[in-house]
Amino acid sequence: MNFVKATAKYEEWLGARLQIQTDDLAFKHEQMRTALFPFLRATYYRWAQLFPEVCPEAAKAPVVLAVGDLHVENFGTWRDSEGRLIWGINDFDETWRLPYTNDLVRLTTSAIISGMTCRAADAAAILLESYGKAIESGGRPFALAEHHAALRQMASARLHDPERFWEKLNACPEAEEVPEGATKSLARTMPESGLEWRLLRRRAGLGSLGRERYVALATWRGGFVAREAKALAPSAASWAEKHAGSAPVLYQDVLDRAIRCPDPFVRVQKKWIVRRLAPDCSRIELSAMPRERDETRLLRAMGWETANVHLGTSSAKAIAADLNRRPKLWLLDAARRMEKALTADFGAQ
Repeated sequence: MNFVKATAKYEEWLGARLQIQTDDLAFKHEQMRTALFPFLRATYYRWAQLFPEVCPEAAKAPVVLAVGDLHVENFGTWRDSEGRLIWGINDFDETWRLPYTNDLVRLTTSAIISGMTCRAADAAAILLESYGKAIESGGRPFALAEHHAALRQMASARLHDPERFWEKLNACPEAEEVPEGATKSLARTMPESGLEWRLLRRRAGLGSLGRERYVALATWRGGFVAREAKALAPSAASWAEKHAGSAPVLYQDVLDRAIRCPDPFVRVQKKWIVRRLAPDCSRIELSAMPRERDETRLLRAMGWETANVHLGTSSAKAIAADLNRRPKLWLLDAARRMEKALTADFGAQ
């Protein structure tokens, strides 16, 4: 199946499971044509098709609840129940039972094509080493208060200008005909009942463009508060596997089982994933980080955090044994293979 046909088939499948926002989907297609990195971010469904075919040896590995759509801009910060600033993987829309190697190869491929200055071979080696160390040690979440000073500086650079975040959110268009389920889900997470808020449509990310995404924005005790509800669907990996029947949404499963300091505001509520939005509770784009950043430390953290997720559903012993049997450059080779396949699809749009 070529890329154009795969895209049409996937969007037809997705449209049977949720209400497609056609203007957002058209914008997604525009962004897919701009460069290879946005293309990767927007086309996880195609990755899910290609990875077992292009990298058959890498795909023979212990199965975990994987992120699926992992890449270098699927990381962010949030506040845990103790108010601590936490860093980690931001989005689990595409979580599915996959070989652990899927996430490592996709993360490495994204590092290669994202514009990071680190050499491809170095990026693969750093991610693999830190992932392996986390597997061996049992993992540990990233609380940014007294540890990880360099990561804290990189992750919090955007917090120096919180006004910009709220200005951008306030500029979102008013939402019309918001589903009752989304409205109820948003109301449940507001800081108190009876608040008046504006309901907005938000356009964010790339892979989830086309899904309904609503924001409740209110003023509460001297400042803005915001909650977001985004429509959920089964992972594109279930489509790629031609999963029979109704595939489950595994977002809450992976949140509950990963080695993680949870965001108490992120919950699956029926067909919606609901979260708090704030300058310190959002995804981090590379462009929002300092230009002079320590990419080695950043990649080490990403590799370690990937292991934090995988350790929730697989034994460290099984993953470590599989890692030890692989040739030294397997991750770089697989990432290069996927980069080549993506480049061919990118040119076929």
